[in-house]
Amino acid sequence: MTNERVKTGIGELDAMLAGGFLPETANLVEGAPGTGKTTLGLQFIYNGITLYDEAGLVFTFDEHPDQYYKDALGYGWDLRSLEVAGKLRIVMIHPETSMAELERASGMIQEARVKRALVDSVSNFRRLSATPPDLRHAMYHYVTGLKREGLTTILTQESDQLLGSGSQVDDEFAYLVDSYILLRYVEMDSVMKKALLVLKLRGSDHAKDIRQFEITGSGIEVRSKFEGHEGIMSGTPWRMADSFAEAFVSKRRGSSS
Repeated sequence: MTNERVKTGIGELDAMLAGGFLPETANLVEGAPGTGKTTLGLQFIYNGITLYDEAGLVFTFDEHPDQYYKDALGYGWDLRSLEVAGKLRIVMIHPETSMAELERASGMIQEARVKRALVDSVSNFRRLSATPPDLRHAMYHYVTGLKREGLTTILTQESDQLLGSGSQVDDEFAYLVDSYILLRYVEMDSVMKKALLVLKLRGSDHAKDIRQFEITGSGIEVRSKFEGHEGIMSGTPWRMADSFAEAFVSKRRGSSS
C-alpha cells in the first residue's frame, strides 16, 4: 500500500481528509436515512471512473441496480453506460453470500483494474450475527477480503439516531475501519441542515471541524464550517454567545447573593 491518496472528487471533503482516503482501506460513512450516505458512495465511484480512470464495484444488499441507475441520473451520472463500457459493476447480493460473491468477482476486479468499491450497507450484517463477537468476526473477514483485492472501499451504515443524539460511534465497526465519517441532521434556527464530521482517519491527520453540506443537483457539496454554535453533532445546537451570556448572568447572580 502506498501513501498516494485516493480522492473522492469532492473537493472540500478531500481537503478534510488531507487529500483523500489512503489506498486499499475501508472507510465507514454513517448517517440517518436521507443524509446522503449512498449518494456520497456513488459519487466516489462515479468520480473514480470519470475523473481518475479507476473502475468501480458496487455491492448492494437492499436496492435493485435499476434504482441506483435511476437515482444517479438525477445527479447527471449515467451508471448504466459505465457498466456497459466495463468500467462499473453493480451486484445485488445477500450478506450471507457477499464473501463468496467477492471471491467470484476477483477475476473481474483484476481484469477491469477495479480500484474502488461501495458496500451499501453493512447494517445488513447485524441481521446475520447473533452476538457482537459474531458480528466483529464477520465484518473483519469481509473487510480483510476487500483489502486483499486491493480495493479502497466506502461502507455505508444506517444510524438509528435521526438528529444525532445518543451514541456517536459504533464500537463494533470503529476499530475495523480506517476512516469514519459521520453525517447528521442538525436543527438550527428552525431550519434542518446537514453536518459532516471526519471522526477518524487512521495513519493520517485530518480536519477536526464540523462542516455543513448539501445534496445538490450534482451530488454532495461540502460547505463552510459551523461557526458560533456548540453541540452540532447532538442535532440540537446552541449559540456560543447564548451559553456565554447564561454563564455570565449565573456568575453575577452568584456573586450578589
